[in-house]
Amino acid sequence: MKESSISNKQAISIIFFFIIGESSILLPGLSAKKDLWLSILLSFFMILPFIFVYSRLFTIFPGKDLFDVIKICFGNFIGKGIILLYTWYALDLSALVLRDFGQFVNTINLIKTPIMVSLICIMFLCIWIIKEGIEVMGKFSEIFFILPMILLIIVILFLIPNMNLNNIRPLLYNGIKPVMKGAYEVFIYPFGEIVIFTTIFSSFKEKKSIYSIYLYSLLLGGIFLFLTSLTIILTLGINNALSLYFPGYATVGHVHIGDILQRIEAISALVFLLGGFIKVSIYLFAACKGVAKIFDCSNYKFIVTPIALLILNLTYFEFENIMSFNEWIFDVWIYYAFLFIVILPITILIFAEIKKRFSTANQKS
Repeated sequence: MKESSISNKQAISIIFFFIIGESSILLPGLSAKKDLWLSILLSFFMILPFIFVYSRLFTIFPGKDLFDVIKICFGNFIGKGIILLYTWYALDLSALVLRDFGQFVNTINLIKTPIMVSLICIMFLCIWIIKEGIEVMGKFSEIFFILPMILLIIVILFLIPNMNLNNIRPLLYNGIKPVMKGAYEVFIYPFGEIVIFTTIFSSFKEKKSIYSIYLYSLLLGGIFLFLTSLTIILTLGINNALSLYFPGYATVGHVHIGDILQRIEAISALVFLLGGFIKVSIYLFAACKGVAKIFDCSNYKFIVTPIALLILNLTYFEFENIMSFNEWIFDVWIYYAFLFIVILPITILIFAEIKKRFSTANQKS
């Protein structure tokens, strides 16, 4: 099957939406409390070395995605085992993210509607865009790229009178430990999740360093997340933010300018759903490519629908309610994800460098 390619701008737009999707509403890193903004800054510097790791995996074997690199480095048997791990990672994350968005839709609007209805609608769109190809997703992200920026500027400007600087003072009131914990949480989610793009991207229409694409995306997403979190804490205060499931959505609801500008949280919900749509689609795409690589299939599109149905079932039966969902995320997932975000990429990179050097040495001899 011929590999699809997208422009650099489209790749940046996709990664940007991927980062801000859930983060703009759920607000990760709340363990840092008042110092959340400091944790986000710290987490950005924590992810920078791993941008190099993820980018280097592309440049060692040009035109190959992570699954191809794994097979080259570890052989067919062990390689398929590692691919299976990443495929499970993509399946699990797609179920978690899908659950987030289904819960969001039901909580803010469709209260009496079974959550499965929302999940099926979102997944139907994801199936469609994956079958259409990565180019369609890139164009879709590029078109709506400016919307979150405009919304953020409007919200910040009109919420300035509601902001209280005492909500973030004093600095490091609870010590450095909560800040480090919050930074780790933001490092894992959402920044570290971009590791999944190593399984998606393999070629681009324009010649540009993949490192630059990752860096620009993270810079835009990081600034957006930083400003969003700062606005939420300054407006709501940390106690209110901790008591809400969707503090970002609640914050936008405070924007009221007479009868002219109000209820713009509907736009924030749209941004949230757009980001969720992109994020679930990316994970679905990665899972389908992983299954195709395991079974040596050249075309992943014929398994998109079965994999999507599997994710729907996993989403519905994995958690009883939002409380058990949150417990899993904050008590288990942020630690087990370390394997896929840090340990495995570094291990694969080491083997890839060794493999490349041996190949170069053999060619010279």
